[in-house]
Amino acid sequence: MSQLFSRPDREETGPPIPGLIGSGPAMQEVYRLTRQVARSNASVLLLGETGTGKELIAKAIHALSHRGSGPFIRVNCGALAENLLESELFGHVRGAFTGAVTHRTGRFEAAHTGTVFLDEINSTTAKLQVKLLRVLQEHEFERVGDTQTIRVDTRVIAASNRDLVEEVEAQRFREDLYYRLNVITIYLPPLRQRREDIPELVGHFLRIYNEANGRHVPHVERSAMDSLIAYSWPGNVRELQNYIERAVVLAPGDELTVDLLPEAVRGQKRPRIGRHKPVDLRAFAAELVEYGLDSAGPDGENLHARIVNGVERELIAQVMVRCDNVQIKAAARLGINRNTLRKKLNEYDLED
Repeated sequence: MSQLFSRPDREETGPPIPGLIGSGPAMQEVYRLTRQVARSNASVLLLGETGTGKELIAKAIHALSHRGSGPFIRVNCGALAENLLESELFGHVRGAFTGAVTHRTGRFEAAHTGTVFLDEINSTTAKLQVKLLRVLQEHEFERVGDTQTIRVDTRVIAASNRDLVEEVEAQRFREDLYYRLNVITIYLPPLRQRREDIPELVGHFLRIYNEANGRHVPHVERSAMDSLIAYSWPGNVRELQNYIERAVVLAPGDELTVDLLPEAVRGQKRPRIGRHKPVDLRAFAAELVEYGLDSAGPDGENLHARIVNGVERELIAQVMVRCDNVQIKAAARLGINRNTLRKKLNEYDLED
């Protein structure tokens, strides 16, 4: 085990876990708080926009704590309807509802002696918030359809991509639950507030996707890096990650050039259909396929995954950003059911 994990009392300057990149002052404060709160059993609230790395921080807190050898269970509260989420969190007994043919252990019970990470907790309903408050205060609950009380020793880390104070004021989130969660808050800054970390992040993602795709694109054109640093990054680190992967796959040589970046990153406005020159999607698709075939070379293989899956991944990633990472909304816009979307997010490694 590394010295970082064996000596949690030290004031290290590096990131607490591999994959969490950034050495600027904003992230150093995040790392400091992460190490500090890991020593306690207190509930932690992670706040930040979609794509800022809240799950990575939650995993770091767990790994650095005395619970590190126990389970770490993640639940995306925005991905399930209320009745399914209740069963997911607390479990159910046979016959509790239609389709409940067996007993099921919930995530809180499965995370006993470890940590449960409640992502998008702002999307929970008032009824479920009451049950969450009881678990936080009393460390006990009943499975759906059961009367037997179950006690657990589980630490709760929650995350929200919305301002929970505003949600409380709008009466969409219980005030008592907010204060129970808000023992310690860590705010993850958006990428536009830590632009000094972008070159380091770009280098990190280049190494990952060169290895994953069998490519050799180690260099970045100066104008390309300038564009990456200047862009506002509404999708944060996840958006940067997607664009670097795309560039690595499409690069004809060993350099990431500015023309490999989306128009928005290059500072060019996208044409609006119906107001400017119409976009012929079929012709554009043909051009994209031609470009993909040329970049793969005459002996290129796995063309379907390289081109079609690449387009699908980019489509899902951008729709998720525009839907604030709410899977119900994104599935509706894509015209697919939520289960299919969840499988795609897992397949393309697009979950936060």
